[in-house]
Amino acid sequence: MKIMIVEDDRTISSVLAAELKKWGYDPFVVTDFQNVLNHFHTETPQLVLMDIQLPAFNGYYWCQEIRKISQVPLIFISSRTENMDIVMAIQMGGDDYIQKPFDLNVALAKIQALLRRTYDFTGNENYLHHGSVILKPGESKLIYGDNELDLTRNELRTLELLFQKKGTFVAREEIMVRLWEDESFIDDNTLAVTITRLRKKMKNIGLDSFIVTKKGMGYSVTEEDTP
Repeated sequence: MKIMIVEDDRTISSVLAAELKKWGYDPFVVTDFQNVLNHFHTETPQLVLMDIQLPAFNGYYWCQEIRKISQVPLIFISSRTENMDIVMAIQMGGDDYIQKPFDLNVALAKIQALLRRTYDFTGNENYLHHGSVILKPGESKLIYGDNELDLTRNELRTLELLFQKKGTFVAREEIMVRLWEDESFIDDNTLAVTITRLRKKMKNIGLDSFIVTKKGMGYSVTEEDTP
């Protein structure tokens, strides 16, 4: 699998690349930070490691540009440690966050976990249904009537769990474990950001109240918007 490294610290990028090669991955290190999106088009990586502080445009900008054309898993790398920075990373479309300085073993574990969660379901034709709403995990899409939504990895995993447990409320903690499997990346805001972004996208196709919240119990999907 090809992994694109967008990091202006040459020491960090070379160490990451060397470690990834040891594990059989195909790392590509970006050195032209004016044309990150062009490199993404050319290399078509299966995962992106993105520093936040970069020359010219920052990592948030490049993540947004990538998200316009792809839902490839993306991990932010940053020395910033404030919770708001982590929340911002998710709002901008990131799937995980590695804080500098980091242990190579921890970084590799996060990379492998995200790849596993993202690509284990590729090719799965077992669509999930709730009323007239269809979830296609293998394509990372939600279908409602003639409308089709492209889902991020976190949005897909959230909906998968809610579809699988439809008729019940799923606790916040259970969803967070399903999404990140790493409590160091979780605070009270990260899941709320994901749900808010997902609700906004679904509202645009007529699913205004498809995800419901019950205080103290968690989240569920409803048939309110399904014929």
